[in-house]
Amino acid sequence: MSQPETQTVTGDRGHGFVRALGTVDALFIGFGAMIGFGWVVLTGEWLNGAGTLGAIIAFAVGGIIMCFVGTVYSEMVAAMPHAGGEHNYLIRAMGPRVSLFGSWAITGGYISVVMFEAVSVPKTAVYLFPNLEQIKLWNVAGFDVYLTWALVGTITAIIIAWVNIRGVKLASMVQTFVVWFLIIVGLMLLTGGFVGGSLENTEPLFTGGGAGFIGVMAVVPFLFVGFDVIPQSAEEVKLPPAKIGKLVVLSVIMAIVFYIIIIGTTSMAMPADELGTHDLVTADALSIMFDSDIWGKIVIAGGLAGIITSWNAFLMGSSRLMWAMAAAGMIPKWFGKLHPKYRTPSNAIIFIGILSAIAPFFGTAALGWIVDAGSPAIVIAYFLVSVGFLVLRKREPNMERPLRIGGDRNGGVVIGVISSVLTFILFILYIPITPVSAQLAWQSWVGFAVWLLVGIWFMIKLPTGIKAGPNAENELLAKVKALRGK
Repeated sequence: MSQPETQTVTGDRGHGFVRALGTVDALFIGFGAMIGFGWVVLTGEWLNGAGTLGAIIAFAVGGIIMCFVGTVYSEMVAAMPHAGGEHNYLIRAMGPRVSLFGSWAITGGYISVVMFEAVSVPKTAVYLFPNLEQIKLWNVAGFDVYLTWALVGTITAIIIAWVNIRGVKLASMVQTFVVWFLIIVGLMLLTGGFVGGSLENTEPLFTGGGAGFIGVMAVVPFLFVGFDVIPQSAEEVKLPPAKIGKLVVLSVIMAIVFYIIIIGTTSMAMPADELGTHDLVTADALSIMFDSDIWGKIVIAGGLAGIITSWNAFLMGSSRLMWAMAAAGMIPKWFGKLHPKYRTPSNAIIFIGILSAIAPFFGTAALGWIVDAGSPAIVIAYFLVSVGFLVLRKREPNMERPLRIGGDRNGGVVIGVISSVLTFILFILYIPITPVSAQLAWQSWVGFAVWLLVGIWFMIKLPTGIKAGPNAENELLAKVKALRGK
């Protein structure tokens, strides 16, 4: 008898989610999350900041760091294939408070990506529809905000939230279709490099020195965050836990290849001194290489596709994380409601949808602020998960691990140490204490601080006396229910 296409997760650690995602669905959720809008608008900045080879190496180095983190995640998700990812790993390894802090941090990072994409949609659409900006509202940081422009992002936010509430299978179908289109656009750019590109245009190979290199590498965590969305939906993936873990690492490798292709082919299209004259340099690069504006519009369509895949994936991931924290009694239980029909965390989706619907009214200036506010929060979570991995390897050596990385000896510990050290260094680069530190705007620091302070407030409210371990969540939930009088 054939197996049903979907399965409802019940029983031990089952929470009523529907298992509807196959191999390609899960892989494209992770890969699509990492391919947003940045490759369309930021490639010129990367090339000017570090040079062609410098930018490629920066992405390769940043990608390798993410590979170590992704490898750590692969073992963790295989051992604990539950919705909420980081929440489950950290509460078992380091207890409720650290779990809440790390989960809240990466949830903020996820939401920052969702808000970034909400602003990116109208920014991209204006290139396809030049008369889009009508009815001026106000000016934010030198950028005029128009009602019609902002409404494009707001309406898109409502549609994507509606799709996600309707069920994970519908959301994954949209994701898979759009990711295939993205892959086709990437192959077109690669073809354009061979047909109409010139290696002479790739000069200078290096520029900007160490500061330029660090400046490019600093954006990698924001762009590569997404592989960890796969663990958030683990209870909705109908695959063996070990295979889910392998998909995490494969999605990171695919993203590294995609970004390197984009940087290399774009640099071949025009001399370096012309990069600054193009707003959407990747789109213009393909137009130049194929000598037709229509190809540039196809790249812009690819940019819109990237926005949708990233937006969709991070809305899925952030809503599952908020659900997991609420289900454990860490944040208000309102966020833990599953839709009675579609079995999706509808309240969390609505909350994040509202934030993304508001974001476009802050205008284009919000793009940079959002990126810089979310990146350090993401790195904090990666660091904590890496440390949690090492804690569990030492404290629970016999824990069931369907996918044990690094072999039977200490290879996994070495990977965990490298991941911990690299993510710690990466976070330090965001703090303005070195000549090569990333320079974040004050608005970014305010957003980062406010989000973390809210999380710390929830931490303070958690009951005390609960030790890390496999029963930590059950103990926490029992104490929370007792305090709430239930």
